[in-house]
Amino acid sequence: MPDAHCFPVEVKNLRKTFRGPDGKPFAAIDNLSVLIPEPGAIVSLIGPDGAGKTTLLRLLAGILTPEDGEIRLFGRRPDTDDPDFVAMLGFMPQRFGLYEELSVWENFRIFGALRGIRGRALEARFRDLMTLSGLRGFESREAGKLSGGMKQKLGLSCSLLAEPKILLLDEPTVGVDPLSRRELWRILRDMRDRTGMTVLVSTAYLDEAEAADRTILISSGRLIAEGDPRELARETEGRTWLARAGDERRTLALARTLMREVRAANPRAPWLDAVPHGNAVNLLSPEDARSGASEESFRTLPEGTKLSSRTPALEDAYCALTFPRADRTDSLRILPPAYAVQEPEAVVARSISRRFGSFTAVEDTSFSVKKGEIFGLLGPNGAGKTTTFRMLCGLLPPSGGTISVAGSDLRTARSAARAKVGYVAQKFSLYAQLSARQNLEYFGACFGVAGQTLDNRIHELTTGSDLGERLQSITRELPLGAKRELALACALIHRPAILFLDEATSGADIAARRAFWRRIVGLAETGTTVIVTTHFLEEAEYCDRFLIQDAGRVLTLGTPSEVRHETGAASIEEAFISIVTQARRERANEETPS
Repeated sequence: MPDAHCFPVEVKNLRKTFRGPDGKPFAAIDNLSVLIPEPGAIVSLIGPDGAGKTTLLRLLAGILTPEDGEIRLFGRRPDTDDPDFVAMLGFMPQRFGLYEELSVWENFRIFGALRGIRGRALEARFRDLMTLSGLRGFESREAGKLSGGMKQKLGLSCSLLAEPKILLLDEPTVGVDPLSRRELWRILRDMRDRTGMTVLVSTAYLDEAEAADRTILISSGRLIAEGDPRELARETEGRTWLARAGDERRTLALARTLMREVRAANPRAPWLDAVPHGNAVNLLSPEDARSGASEESFRTLPEGTKLSSRTPALEDAYCALTFPRADRTDSLRILPPAYAVQEPEAVVARSISRRFGSFTAVEDTSFSVKKGEIFGLLGPNGAGKTTTFRMLCGLLPPSGGTISVAGSDLRTARSAARAKVGYVAQKFSLYAQLSARQNLEYFGACFGVAGQTLDNRIHELTTGSDLGERLQSITRELPLGAKRELALACALIHRPAILFLDEATSGADIAARRAFWRRIVGLAETGTTVIVTTHFLEEAEYCDRFLIQDAGRVLTLGTPSEVRHETGAASIEEAFISIVTQARRERANEETPS
């Protein structure tokens, strides 16, 4: 019988290897030792793409077996036939296996049966979790017809059916809007406070990780740092700075200048990280500048820039510990579009709507996107973003209204418009059985790019990146980051005038997202128009303008500065939550009988 005072999680010298695409073994978990000593703690697990986070969680859940090392959860080992181990454990993988053709209640009944919970006990738990998760009223809705955030709430609720002693969650908030993310974390904290369960949750959102009781950072299967996230953040004191433009309207221009002055773009650059935040730019100095911003750093700042110190965040510690040490830089060549848009507005939507039967997904929406602009489509899950996006791409005809793309009316000249457009889907639309190069050759052929021109274009799009070293690899065997690079390269193979990016950074680590946005800004500066959706709302700070929609209606449209000022918010995420919640409150009042 395990000791009642055993630690919630104790991992010693853990090792798990897999065979890589080249046939050679690699260690996904490499001599890892981790201890979670506090019962009832919420612990965040963070790390770059391929760090081993998912592998670690699967090992803890007993789904995988290690080659070496020992795992104990409250003193119990997952590799033994121990029914008590199964009873105390809850596990929610990245893609929770909901039965999408079944209702919310039917999913609960199945997962309850698997846990041995039936009858009145199941009904009581069902009512409780419906209230806790905010899913009341949706008991009869098919799971496949729920929004992304509601599906995640349902998956989490199913994981909580048996009130586990320890809960393992693998990136439960990927692809989930900020409102739903807050709701998911509220559910977790409420259940932790009610039952005392211990939670280990991996996440790509560093603000979530910082709100946890404890953080574990791993990279390449090894422990990099662990402890109180606020203590970890303080390790970068003396290296964190805030840069402000003399005119707040120049904040975006300042951010775009400084984001190229980082060591991932230039090994001699003065900054390790630069990212827009509110009406300023957050800067992180390299380790060799710990005593303060170096004279070189000051010299590179645009004239009129004001520099001040700021309180470090967990994101700073993460960047300091995981960013590559300038052994590889962004050296991709960025070319202007091959198709010139003559009109000042690259995309124009006039009074567009889209109905699915009696349901209106998008209602009377009008906006335009200027040539060379980075334009964002933001909104909660189920707001109508993807429907709007698909209409703009010509993938879905509007029920009403007109759309002009690159000067072509989508009603009468869809082929002409689509020839000038590049598209990166939310879910990878690559051919998994082909090599990376074969995918590029296929997409090139689809757009009439062939011969030496195609060879040159592939070279331009891949040289200097991880993808450039993996062109002969089968696409299904590529790591996630290389798949993202390949999807973007396929979309750019014909040098489109307009690039559509649907949740292109979902689940990506910070280094990948920073590199992605350096490239997008470069494309826009050469004349490519970029339209993007994202749930990383800090990425809206890179946009020239964006709109926020909910329930198929546009709630606001403007520059980042304009939208922040509209609500008095310090960040786009705060502004987003304020605007959406206010609109929902007004809508609820309209629908309530007087």
